[in-house]
Amino acid sequence: MAHPIRIREIDHVVLRVRDLERSLHFYTQVLGCQEERRIEQLGLVQLRAGASLIDLVPVDLPLGRAGGAPPGKEGRNVDHIAFRLVDLDPDAVRAHLASHGVEASEIGIRYGAEGHGPSLYLNDPDDNVIELRGEPLPEGQRSD
Repeated sequence: MAHPIRIREIDHVVLRVRDLERSLHFYTQVLGCQEERRIEQLGLVQLRAGASLIDLVPVDLPLGRAGGAPPGKEGRNVDHIAFRLVDLDPDAVRAHLASHGVEASEIGIRYGAEGHGPSLYLNDPDDNVIELRGEPLPEGQRSD
């Protein structure tokens, strides 16, 4: 039987930032990323980095606050890493994870580098959050 999790690439990385404008300047002006979208009420700015996304979430706004202390010795700055799978069979993936004693969230429709699509969350042994993403939904099924 084939392994149920086949990673194609990193879809996106979510970074918790202390100074949004400083981080935006670095990622857009220094590295050449392009701003793709903002969701002000969540405190989220998504930047296009080639085929992937870098999400910036200020530590003083809702998404950033959820990660605890600000980036530094006592706080983490990576909220989660999302892997785009070749195919996401939710039942097979959840069964595989459970066989290794790993709990996973329910499947939800979330925005990623290729648009809205199904994904689930789990934690690695060091409590880093991992998102596993499936194929994007057809254009007509996407919403913000």
